[in-house]
Amino acid sequence: MTPPAAGAGATVATLRRRIAAQLAASCAGEDDATPDLDARLLVGHALGYSPTDLVLHDRESVPPAIERTVEAWADKRAAGVPVARILGEKEFWSLRFALSDGTLVPRPDTETLVAAALAALDGAGRRAAPLTILDLGTGSGAILLALLSELPRAIGIGIDLSEDAARTARRNAVALGLGERAHFLVGDWSAAISGRFDIVVSNPPYIAAADMADLPVAVRAHDPHLALDGGAEGLAVYPGLFDSLAAILAPQGMAFVEIGAGQAERVLQMGRERGYDAQSYRDFAGIERTIQLKPKAAKIGLEIGGEAANVRSP
Repeated sequence: MTPPAAGAGATVATLRRRIAAQLAASCAGEDDATPDLDARLLVGHALGYSPTDLVLHDRESVPPAIERTVEAWADKRAAGVPVARILGEKEFWSLRFALSDGTLVPRPDTETLVAAALAALDGAGRRAAPLTILDLGTGSGAILLALLSELPRAIGIGIDLSEDAARTARRNAVALGLGERAHFLVGDWSAAISGRFDIVVSNPPYIAAADMADLPVAVRAHDPHLALDGGAEGLAVYPGLFDSLAAILAPQGMAFVEIGAGQAERVLQMGRERGYDAQSYRDFAGIERTIQLKPKAAKIGLEIGGEAANVRSP
């Protein structure tokens, strides 16, 4: 049965299918295209339903104004604007984060870093401890706030060069009920802070400059390049970041940083050359995505969900 055309009194189901078909046609040939999911997100957001609940309302009629809104959003998506930018928010670690021009869209791969940090704390019996966390390049605050949501006695500081990002992170902390335990500063990462922290986390820019032009348009045209460009080889930030740990990491502390595909060997070596025990953790695609560093005197095992095979030790 052919879905009704625009303006023909669409139901939730027919509108969703029509938008999915439009997006499928616009992204034909793209390996990472998700037209059905995108359609559910757009229609659900416009109607105030979650993507999973949307099917329960399939037979409801869609008001014409809502239909026009969804169609306008679909045109933006077809032009390459990511859904998260259209809606102004993104889910990460089952939490909702507002976005702004100065923030990256949080990616599922980055949840690997959060999981690794929590597992290391579990292995050390420290999840309930009064921990201090430092997030360098905090963006929307996703990593820091995800950790605070799991660590009831922890407090944290997020630092970003972008004032817009720091303000957005602050709004997210308040919205998530974590405003009293999270603080945000504008500054040049660790140069903006003193003191020592139990956990240091960072998702630094790690895209090689020559690869920036080949990024998907959703990233290249809509994420801040300051948070993407990692210099000639994508590794420019790590030496300075690792050097700074000596002054900011507590003796029993741990650092967790995100890396790009194929960068693990070199980043692990950078950490070991600076006297840290270093190991990597793979994301769901099997890519080494997170590097854990700890002073050699601190021997804390990393095991997630009883599955230690994904962890590569020195």
